[in-house]
Amino acid sequence: MSSNQTPNLSPPFFNGENYQVWAVKMKTHLKGLGLWTWVESEREIQPLTDNPTLNQIKLHENESSKGPRALSIIHTAMSESIFTRIMTCETGKEAWDKLKELYEGNARIKRMQVLNLKRDFETLAMKEKDTIQDYYDNLMGVINKMRLMEEDVPDSKIVEKLFVSLPERFESKLSSLEDSKDISELSLSELINSLQAQEQRRAMRNKETENAVEGAFLAKTQKQKIKFTQCGHCKKNGHEEKDCWNKERPKCFKCKRFGHVQKYCRVKTEESVNKTQVFDEELF
Repeated sequence: MSSNQTPNLSPPFFNGENYQVWAVKMKTHLKGLGLWTWVESEREIQPLTDNPTLNQIKLHENESSKGPRALSIIHTAMSESIFTRIMTCETGKEAWDKLKELYEGNARIKRMQVLNLKRDFETLAMKEKDTIQDYYDNLMGVINKMRLMEEDVPDSKIVEKLFVSLPERFESKLSSLEDSKDISELSLSELINSLQAQEQRRAMRNKETENAVEGAFLAKTQKQKIKFTQCGHCKKNGHEEKDCWNKERPKCFKCKRFGHVQKYCRVKTEESVNKTQVFDEELF
């Protein structure tokens, strides 16, 4: 691709929702193609002079095609149902102004939309399950819509909003910032970074606590499991066969105990003595 060629990028698609966002993207797209001036205002093509040169003819043709190209790109950037609303427009500016009227409304409607967004901004609060990033994204979603409608919302107002709408778990950090800094000079990025750092430290501590509790529970469970485990070797409870202290010791087939063989069994000896005593008593 040569350096003077423009990449063939598809225009942003409009389905009837988030008109302000689409308008910003579409404006940038048309600027990149060198066609926005043909949408921003009506332009007239100067007629060719008598006996034009070949270069003048090519330049004239190129300029003459820009208006229709801009209109064609707008046509391809929307659904069929929206296209039917602007299909009678003959220039890019006419189509753009029609879309603005349909989806942005007049000054009164626009003002009502801004008021609704302001109310959303004032009532928006952070939920207990939300992270700082979740809440910040929700807040900036409302702010950006207001800014697209040319409503000025300074970062200082967002900082104030965060100070009054965050839950109690951030109270200590906010108090620390108030004591150490002038809130009017605190940047939005600095505040968000400080809150996220505290949130990460708390999450790490909670994870350590959870791991400790889980470890203690598993140890207790394992201990209880072992307590009721029967050894396959000695048939006693409280240990597994691999840990049996009698595993390498001989087992007496007479008394069933470990540590000696039948030949040296004390029980056998005692039984022999008892039988001898009984035999002697019978003789006398």
